[in-house]
Amino acid sequence: MTKIPKKQRLSVYLGPDVMKALADYAARRDQSRSLIAEAGIASFLSPDAAERQEAATTKRLDQLDRRMTRMERDLGISVEMLAVFVRFWLTTNPPLPEPAQAAARAQAGERYDAFVAALGRRLAKGPKVREEISEDVSGVAGAE
Repeated sequence: MTKIPKKQRLSVYLGPDVMKALADYAARRDQSRSLIAEAGIASFLSPDAAERQEAATTKRLDQLDRRMTRMERDLGISVEMLAVFVRFWLTTNPPLPEPAQAAARAQAGERYDAFVAALGRRLAKGPKVREEISEDVSGVAGAE
């Protein structure tokens, strides 16, 4: 027959708010305040609790790091895409003579609306440009 070790007495002073929370919790669980306090102290002192908290924090930080890496990549793609487009547009489109500029401005509104509609369709059903670019492409910026 195994002898159960005798529990030792501990006097603790609690603030009124903590004492009320302890009493309310014990009443809801139909347990003694002493049992709830003992379980709380054991949990606080358990090395597993700290390790679990560290593991959860590390996992969350890893997820955030991967998201941030994808966002940086997507932003880099966007900047390069815009730069390539602007360079191409500036080198292939000579300035219009003054009389043709008014007609071009009128047509530009229609072309812009068509562009926005096409962009909306592409965003709605994909694929996205960033998905078409390999994840392992690196150091290719500037090679045109």
